[in-house]
Amino acid sequence: MLLARLAHVSRAVAATSARTAKVALLAELFRDAGPDDVPIVIPYLAGRLPQGRLGIGWRTLGDPVPPAAAPTLTVAAADARLTEIGALTGPGSRAARREALRALFGAATADEQHFLRALLTGEVRQGALDAVAVDALARAGGAPPAGVRRAVMLAGSLQDVARALLADGPDALGTFRLTVGRPVQPMLAHTARSVTEAVGRLGPCAVEEKLDGIRVQVHRDGDRVRAYTRTLDDITGRLPEVVRAVAGLPGDRFVLDGEVLALGADSRPRPFQETAARVGSRRDVAGASAHVPVVPVFFDALYIDGEDLLDLPLTARHAALARLVPEPLRVRRILVPYPDDEAACQAAESFLATTLERGHEGVVVKGLDAPYGAGRRGASWLKVKPVHTLDLVVLAAEWGHGRRTGKLSNLHLGARLPDGSFAMLGKTFKGLTDTMLGWQTERLRELSTGDDGFVVTVRPELVVEIAYDGLQRSTRYPAGVTLRFARVLRYREDKPPQEADTLETVLSRRP
Repeated sequence: MLLARLAHVSRAVAATSARTAKVALLAELFRDAGPDDVPIVIPYLAGRLPQGRLGIGWRTLGDPVPPAAAPTLTVAAADARLTEIGALTGPGSRAARREALRALFGAATADEQHFLRALLTGEVRQGALDAVAVDALARAGGAPPAGVRRAVMLAGSLQDVARALLADGPDALGTFRLTVGRPVQPMLAHTARSVTEAVGRLGPCAVEEKLDGIRVQVHRDGDRVRAYTRTLDDITGRLPEVVRAVAGLPGDRFVLDGEVLALGADSRPRPFQETAARVGSRRDVAGASAHVPVVPVFFDALYIDGEDLLDLPLTARHAALARLVPEPLRVRRILVPYPDDEAACQAAESFLATTLERGHEGVVVKGLDAPYGAGRRGASWLKVKPVHTLDLVVLAAEWGHGRRTGKLSNLHLGARLPDGSFAMLGKTFKGLTDTMLGWQTERLRELSTGDDGFVVTVRPELVVEIAYDGLQRSTRYPAGVTLRFARVLRYREDKPPQEADTLETVLSRRP
């Protein structure tokens, strides 16, 4: 398949907001791509490189290359060249990578160059998400969407299922089963505004601590223990203390779902970035483990000694978990078997308050009768955590890509300093509707003080209300902190920048 075809469909998908139209476009593309190209096409459409990050940014791509007159570059050839570029390391590799990139872009048409540039810089945001791709793949392969979703859940890879389905037909879906040693996509939660609301929506339920750690799925097969992240990356070698804890459990073959987190001397969770840095560290693992030890805390069992538990209700899965895992390694929880019981609901609200006092994020409320809906946000899991907001000032904005081309999108956010200037706390493009994008593009251009083609700096006059999940330390920004999961709620045209939140206010909210 030519890369030009993929670039054309990506642009068409970006131009439509209708899910049915996206599915139709992708289904036709997948049928034409076939089993060989579709494992590359799927991550490309979602803005992911199969090779992972290649360390290529705007600076590397800054020198324009004359485009090819006609499309000849195939998806497979482009991917092979990117793999070769990623393998270039050591002395002289920077120049070699630049030349290899120029050769790749020289073989691409203008449309293909635009797509490659967006792909390499993480700016492919046309809405071709995995959930849409699953339905499109089902249509392309003549298979039921539910069967494809379950196969993807068990395979842990949409690409693997796509290759098998398009090569061998719908019967291939039956070959994907839960297998110890092969991670499955984790079940995720929707959001509720309060515990009372969540209990009312779910009925009989469990209320569990929501830990501010790193999601981990552990597999044990005899003496062999493996640990995987929520994105199914193998991190076994980074977690020796988790391997030891799992190896000490009485079972022989099992799959457990949980979190790992670093605790302080007072048994309170350390800041999230310390846990993230510890889990992400590949160097001197023994030293890192001694300096910032992590502990596993499990909340679900997916497979134990020959029994697949995915389709069992939570009550049965947790009973199996409790037989295998001692209480110190299980998440705290309370049951609300009768949601109409006012005392039980009050106890659940009190449990949330206690959980927050212990330094955790909030709670997850789970329906007692629900199976494990791996690979999707199930309506039977609802997370509840406090929402923090700040009124910040827009300092700059970046030109968008994909369906946001021509719009000012990624906002640079600042908090007020005593001298009247502003300290940048981070960036976000999340939460912006098409209407807001159009309005802010026009308004920020009026406030512009400079435009280098990528970033428009503006007079610090526009106040925006930002929701965020917490603060984390960062050496990238002058205040030493940045916002976690920041998203735009609304613009506060009623507020002058002199009434925006101060850096002192922001720092006072650190745990």
